[in-house]
Amino acid sequence: MEQDSKRAILAVILSGIVLFGWQYFFPTQPVQVPVKAATKVTTNQTTPATNNSNTNTITSVDSTTGASNIETFSISNGEHSYLIDNNLNILETKSINTTHVYPKHFEEVKSELYLNSTGTESKPFFNFTKVSDSNYTISTQDGLYTGSVVLDEKGLLDVQLSSAADFNYKFIISTKKIELSSQNHNQFLVLSKGLETIAVGKDDSFDAMKVNWFGLDFNYHFSGYILPENTLNKVKTIELKDQSSGDTTGGTLVVSSINKVKVLNYKNVFLQKNYDDLLGMGYKLDLAVDFGLMSIVAVPILRGLQFFFTVFPNYGISIILLTIFIRMLTFPLQYKSFKSMKKMQVIQPELTKIKEKFKDNPQKMQQETMALFKKAGANPLGGCLPLILQMPVFFAFYRVLYSAVELVDAKFAFWIIDLSAKDPYYVLPVLMSLAMFLNMKLTPSPSADPAQQKIMMFMPLFFGFIMKDLPAGLTLYIFVSTIMGMLQQLFVYKRVS
Repeated sequence: MEQDSKRAILAVILSGIVLFGWQYFFPTQPVQVPVKAATKVTTNQTTPATNNSNTNTITSVDSTTGASNIETFSISNGEHSYLIDNNLNILETKSINTTHVYPKHFEEVKSELYLNSTGTESKPFFNFTKVSDSNYTISTQDGLYTGSVVLDEKGLLDVQLSSAADFNYKFIISTKKIELSSQNHNQFLVLSKGLETIAVGKDDSFDAMKVNWFGLDFNYHFSGYILPENTLNKVKTIELKDQSSGDTTGGTLVVSSINKVKVLNYKNVFLQKNYDDLLGMGYKLDLAVDFGLMSIVAVPILRGLQFFFTVFPNYGISIILLTIFIRMLTFPLQYKSFKSMKKMQVIQPELTKIKEKFKDNPQKMQQETMALFKKAGANPLGGCLPLILQMPVFFAFYRVLYSAVELVDAKFAFWIIDLSAKDPYYVLPVLMSLAMFLNMKLTPSPSADPAQQKIMMFMPLFFGFIMKDLPAGLTLYIFVSTIMGMLQQLFVYKRVS
C-alpha cells in the first residue's frame, strides 16, 4: 500500500511537471489590435525583410529586357483582394475572415519567387493583361513563361506558369523575428508527411520532401503557398543575424524544386486560422491549426463547444455544459472507481493492522493485503482511473483553447473577457485550488502515512500556481470538472454506505 501511495503521488507530481512544461513551451497567445488596411501604392523596389546587413537586396529586373518599372495590380473578387507586382510579389492581402492585413500583421515580411530555365536564377518580369477584376493573364517579354493569375471565390490566389523549356523554381520567405509576452513567437510551417514547425531564426534543413504547403504563422494568422502534389522539394531555414551585435534578427524559409518542371501551379493564401474556414479550403490547410497529438480528442471538443455555443452564445457557458456532458458520459467508468475508493476507505484500519503485524515479513504482508482486497472487492489502483480519464480531455481542452481562434476574445462573465488568456485577477485558479482541496478531503487517502498525506495536501496549491498563467477557459474546465467529480463521488458514497 505504501508503494501504491508513492506511485500515486509521483503520478500527480509528474502530471504537474508536464503541465508546467507545456505552459513554458506552448504559452497562451496574446491578441494583437487589428491592423488598419494598407494604402495601395506603386513602388519601384521591394522592401527588405530586415534592416540588418545580412539581408540580400533583390533588384526586380527582367532578365530578358532589363525593365525596372515595377507596377502593381489589384486583384479582387469582392470579399478578398490581393495587390501584386510584375515579379508576382505579394504586396498586400485582405481576407474576409480577418481585419488584419498582410504583410503588416507579420512585420517586415517579404515573399519572392525565382525561376531558372537557362542556368541563371532570376525573378522574371511579367506583363499583366486584365481579363476581369479577379483574372489576369501574364507573360514575360520573350514569351519564355506564360500563365495566369486568378483569385477564386475562397480567397486563394491561383498562379499558373508554363514554359517550353524545363525550369526549376524557388520560393523564399524572409521575416523579422517577433517575440511577444509568454514566449509567443512567429514560426514557419511546412506540411509534408507531417507538420514541421520551425521558429523564425532557427537553422534547419529537409531534403527531398513532398511539400503540400508552407508558410508563416503568427498570432492566429497564416500566410503561405500551396504547391502541386508529388513534386519533390528541398526545404531549409536560415538564421538572419545583425553583424554588429550578433543578435538573431529574423529568419528565411527557402523551398526549392529538386527536379525541373514544365508547369508550375501554386496558390497563395492569407487568413485567420479559423478551423472551419481552413477545412473548407481543402489542401489539408486545417492542419495549420495545430492540435498536436491530441487532435483525435481536440476536434470533437471543438465541435462540442461550437454546438453548445449555437444554443447558448457564450463560450464560457459552453465550456461548463461540455464539461458536465463529458463527466456524465464517463460516469459509468468512474462509478466503479468511486466504489473501489470507498471500499478502500472502509478497510483502511485493517490494512494498518496488517502492516504492523507483518512489518518484518514483506511477502506475508503482501499476501494478506491482497487477500483483504479480494475479500472486500477493493482495487487499490481504482482511484487512479478518474485522473487517467481526465488527462486526455485536459490536454485536448488546452490545445483547443491555445490553437482555436474561435475562443480568442471570447467573453464569459464579469472580468473574464478572453477565455484564451489568463484570469487577470487569478480568481478562477484560486477557486479551482479550493475545489481540489475539498475534493482531496473527500477522497480517502490510500496511505496512513502522515508525511505522504501532507504532501498530497500541497498538490492543490501546486496546481493552482501552475494554472495561474494558463487560459481562463482551461481553469474554468478544471474547476467545473472538479465540482462535478465531487458531486458524483458523494452520490456514489451514499449508495455504497
